[in-house]
This record gives sequence, C-alpha cells and structure tokens, in this order.
Amino acid sequence: MKFIIKLFPEITIKSAPVRKRFIKHLRKNIRKILKEIDPMAEVSGVWDHIELTTGSDDAVVIAETCDRLSHIPGICFWLQVVDHPLTDMDDILEKAIAAHADALKGKTFCVRCQRSGQHAFRSTDVEQYVGGGLNQKTRAKGVNLTHPDVTVRIEIKSDRYFLVQKSGKGLGGYPLGTQESVLSLISGGFDSTVSSFLTTKRGMRTHFCFFNLGGHAHELAVKEVAYYLWKRFGVSHHVRFITVPFEEVVREILEKVDNTQMGVILKRMMLRAATQVAKEMDITALVTGEAVAQVASQTLTNLSIIDDASDMLILRPLIAMDKQDIVDTAVNIGTEAFARNIPEYCAVISKKPTTRAKKERIEHEESQFDFAVLDEAIATRRMVSVNDIIADDLTREEVNVSRQLKQGDIIIDIRHPDEQELSPFTFQGWEVVHIPFYRLRAKFPELDKQQHYVLYCEKGVMSQLHAMHLRDEGHENVDVFNPQSK
Repeated sequence: MKFIIKLFPEITIKSAPVRKRFIKHLRKNIRKILKEIDPMAEVSGVWDHIELTTGSDDAVVIAETCDRLSHIPGICFWLQVVDHPLTDMDDILEKAIAAHADALKGKTFCVRCQRSGQHAFRSTDVEQYVGGGLNQKTRAKGVNLTHPDVTVRIEIKSDRYFLVQKSGKGLGGYPLGTQESVLSLISGGFDSTVSSFLTTKRGMRTHFCFFNLGGHAHELAVKEVAYYLWKRFGVSHHVRFITVPFEEVVREILEKVDNTQMGVILKRMMLRAATQVAKEMDITALVTGEAVAQVASQTLTNLSIIDDASDMLILRPLIAMDKQDIVDTAVNIGTEAFARNIPEYCAVISKKPTTRAKKERIEHEESQFDFAVLDEAIATRRMVSVNDIIADDLTREEVNVSRQLKQGDIIIDIRHPDEQELSPFTFQGWEVVHIPFYRLRAKFPELDKQQHYVLYCEKGVMSQLHAMHLRDEGHENVDVFNPQSK
C-alpha cells in the first residue's frame, strides 16, 4: 500500500537547505515510528511530498499506519493511494470507475486533481473528463462542486498518477527534533499538558519536569499523561521525566512567607529548580502552561516578577488562550480525560493572593526562606526516560505482571476505544471487558470486590501505571496481564 504525505505548509516556504533538512528529519521520524508495526516500510521523498510504501497490506497494519501518520509533527495531511503509470485520460477514467463506482451510488460527487510535472493537459481538463465519465458510467446522483458527498481525488506526478482511496489530516507543525529541546513544567492538568503538546508539535523535544507537592498518586497520574503525550505525539525521540520532591519547599513557604505572597514565591522556587535542572541537561528554555489572568499569579505584573527568578527563556504557548479553548484542545489531543482525573493536592492557597507583586516585597519574604531546602530538593530529584517510566524506583509495592492467567481471572482491556477498534483483543477461555483507561478509576470500585482482575494494554506500560493507582487506592484484586512479557 502506498501513501502520499504532504508537508506542513510552513516547511515549504523555508530556504532550500532548511527545507531539505526538515524533510530529512520527517522521513527519519516516520521510519522510526512505523518500524514497530511495519519494519519493511519504505519512506522516500526530498522536496514537495514524501512517499510511504508499506511492507504489508494487512488491514490492521494499514489502519494503525493511518492513525500514526495523523499524529506525527510536520505532516499537513496524508493520502492512501493506488499508484498507476500515466498513459492517457481514458486509463485514468477506467481506473477511477473501478475504484469509486460502488461509493458513488446515489451520491453527489466532484473530482479534484493536483498535478506536478510537464503535461499537455491541465488539472481542470482531468477533472472535467473524469468527472463527466463517472457521471455517465456510474450510478452517481450527480456532480456537486461545492458540497459533494464524495470527492474523487487524483494526484499526477510526472509519469505517474495516484487514485486516492482515503485521506487524513495530519498534526501540522515542524518535524520533531528540528528545533532545540525544552523542559516543560507539567502538573498533569489541562494547561500543562496542552502546552507540552504544543511545543512537541512545533518540533521541540519536550522533556517533563514534575514538582511533587506531596502525593504518590498524583505523581503516578502525571507520569501516565506524560507517557501518553510522548507515545502519541513524540515517540520518535527519547525524552526524560524529572520528579523534584517539593514537599519541604512547600512547608518552608507555609511557615515563613506571608500568606498573600505565597503563590508567586512558589512559582519562583519552581522556576529556580527547573532552571538548574535544564542547564544540567543542556536545555535552554522552559515551558509553562500559564495564561494571562487565569489565576492571581498569572497577571502580567506577577509573571514578570516570577520570570525574574530565572535567567532562562520562558515559553508560554497558552498565554493568550481562553480556558475553554485550552480544554477543547485537551479533548482533541486526548488529555482531557487524564486532566479531569488528576488527584487534587492543594499545597499553597492564599486567602487574598497578590495580583501586583512588588519585587522588594518578594525579595524580603524570600530572605526568610532557607534556600538549603530548595537545594536539597533539586539534589534529590529523580530522572527517568519516559519510555522506561515504570522502571522508576517510585513504585512502593510490586505489581504482578504475568503472561499466564489464573482460572476465573477477568481481563480488562484499558486501551482507548480507537485502539480497541483497530486491533480487537480476545483471549480464548477468558472473559474480556472493555473499560478505557480514563474511566477505570471511576468504574473499578463498582466491580465485584471478590473477583480478581488483570489489566491489559498493548505494551503493558499504561496497565502497570493504572494498577499502581488502583492498589494505592486500596484495591488489592488487580494485577497486569501482558502476553508478551518475559
């Protein structure tokens, strides 16, 4: 099966050397991402598009390929096509009838042709000839050029043409790795997950920095969403997840800082810690999920005071976005369910937080803060590759991962419904129920407490993290089933 991959338009307006470099990165990323499901896939193309030829025509592999192409930064859209040598328009019409006759029954349609190369005809000539033939020789309802039920797409490249079978929207943005790396301050909520997505989409390898304010369950939940973001949008590159223990920093603030100034000072302490971590990782920019005036600490005055704690570039992708726009983006990228279920931990709450912090006042309050506490937090941080996230020594009790099932076990398939549809999972002799990961925390307490359950996902990572979650909440009747584990 062949795919034509169209580049994000901003790539095509770059200078020739930059454009070629970006396309080279994109080809490399596509190969790496598809290697797991299709090691024989071939990727080529150097200027206006990329061609992908799969090594398998298996329906599941093709469906998974389509899904992954829609989540790779740098792709504007993709076309699943059938490749033919270009002879004449009669041949194009014949192949179009064979490919689309059934789909056109009782439907309105139009023909759209894009052409590159030297030819004795125009794109509109092809559209008119093929469109007229389809209208006469199929059972189509008729031609509708403005709002057709079906669009027949034809791509002509020099001496070849492609009949489009299926198309899909890409992620846009720049190929991952074409821009410098950044360190994103992630809490797991709507804002920080969306800002992390946006920098990844723009081609920046986005590492994650989490400040643990006192909750094991919160850390696990944030690791889940970080893993999801990486696996869904950034899997072509390895990234790190850094946990900075901030419980003692919070205690120091609560004991020594005036109530009205605590929010701004907490943010300044986080920036100081993140700056040091980033510099040691050779990263030159931080990312936060702040938006103007969303909360008291995010007024322009306060943001300026907060930024003063760091000499590093601070990126704020959401700075002018409305909250609903942020939530809508979270829904579209799949992090909304995580954000809604992130365990809440209220660390620093001011009764009357300042919206116009003054540098002199902040410096006075911080003069009473023992910075050795912050140094200790930075020194005891934990760092783990996101792809090895379950290997972190965070785990307080072992979750059993097994290739074998016990009699009476019930398998819970926690994959996203789209994954379940692409690759249905059954296991002969055992019951399989479907509860997506984002509903598991709410639904599991409703299940039979006397029954033993095993969680299943493709790689076993999400299932292990969710099993840890459930065990933390007192559910001892859950383990992990991974048929491919060693």
